Amino acid sequence: QVQLVESGGGLVQPGGSLRLSCAASGITFRLYYMKWFRQAPGKERELVAGIAATGGTMNYADSVKGRFIISRDNAKNTVNLQMNSLKPEDTAVYYCNAAYFINNYWGQGTQVTVSS
Repeated sequence: QVQLVESGGGLVQPGGSLRLSCAASGITFRLYYMKWFRQAPGKERELVAGIAATGGTMNYADSVKGRFIISRDNAKNTVNLQMNSLKPEDTAVYYCNAAYFINNYWGQGTQVTVSS
């Protein structure tokens, strides 16, 4: 059974940092392209960052470039999202996604709230 379990969300003040983690099981993690998405209330889900299977290539949404860093540990089957200089507009539920050819899996999401 495939599981993607996100953790690390919470309430943080503007300018603060959070580190999200996603632990994967039930898949050959090293083969999967991993992504973080987010969905704010009343908005569509959007891609935040992605990292190739080998970890050699990362991509970011323009809105988070220079503030967020995606990384992965294929030995531990985890993907992380370091979020710095957080803004109120970063408030959303953050989802982990694993993709390999037709296989596409989602986590349950973790809430991130940026507010003073």
